[in-house]
Amino acid sequence: MAKILVSDGIEKSAAEELKKMGHVIVDKSCTPDELLRQVQAVDAMIVRSATKVTREVIDSALKSKRLKLIIRGGVGVDNIDVSYAEANGISVTNTPNASSLAVAELAIGHMFALARYIYISNVSMRDGKWDKKKYEGIELSGKTLGLIGFGRIARETGKMAKAIGMKVIYNSRSGRKDGCEEFEYVPMEELLANSDFISLHIPYDKEQGTLIGQKEFEKMKDGVFLVNCARGGVVDEEALLSALNFGKVAAAALDVYEQEPTKNERLCMHDKVCLTPHIGASTIEAQERIGKEIVEIIKSRLN
Repeated sequence: MAKILVSDGIEKSAAEELKKMGHVIVDKSCTPDELLRQVQAVDAMIVRSATKVTREVIDSALKSKRLKLIIRGGVGVDNIDVSYAEANGISVTNTPNASSLAVAELAIGHMFALARYIYISNVSMRDGKWDKKKYEGIELSGKTLGLIGFGRIARETGKMAKAIGMKVIYNSRSGRKDGCEEFEYVPMEELLANSDFISLHIPYDKEQGTLIGQKEFEKMKDGVFLVNCARGGVVDEEALLSALNFGKVAAAALDVYEQEPTKNERLCMHDKVCLTPHIGASTIEAQERIGKEIVEIIKSRLN
């Protein structure tokens, strides 16, 4: 049976199931140097977003030629050098179905938090203030939500938004999606210009770099709300701060950052920014689904 490194944790019942199957689980949060040593002694590794599986890590694993499988417990695999791993005979896979609902709910939750000042009025109340007149919000119903990217998470977000009365438009790199006629596909510039809320659902591409920067903010409707529960680096944080300060963006909600944990104090302390610490998939239900999907992957690939 296989020896499996779990570097960012795994749901308890999934770990127990893998042990019952006879696998040896090394549940260890590794420093970069420790990771270089550990990957030489395991057949598979399970990571989330914290562990970075770089070319250096893969080269270290190739010294023993033991590592055959890398599983990302979640959707995005931008923390793994996928092409280099697969070019060297190491398979890379993820769990794309398990966390879609959880991330979509967080994106919608952030929209409510922005629209009704929940994120900041909570803070002012704790400071002993009663700013009832200051926090007159808006309703989501009747507003236009623009989804950039239209994978599983975006579609779940769109369904929820439509259920509360929002008009949903989307743009995708691969164009119009079949079977999604209830949502309207529009060119990117039209989405930027017409959306009251914009929610990002795209991976970070090192070659493409930032998708939303100064030029994109300038094309947006004045007073737009921005939500990013996708990946840090997709939004230029300096350009976002400028757009917030000049009123182009009414408020922004972020679950992901250019650097994690983020050290951008100006962003964290801004009174028009709602923040969460990359918790998109952090629900009990999502972690159970991720664990089950990982077990099935191990069964099919290593047993």
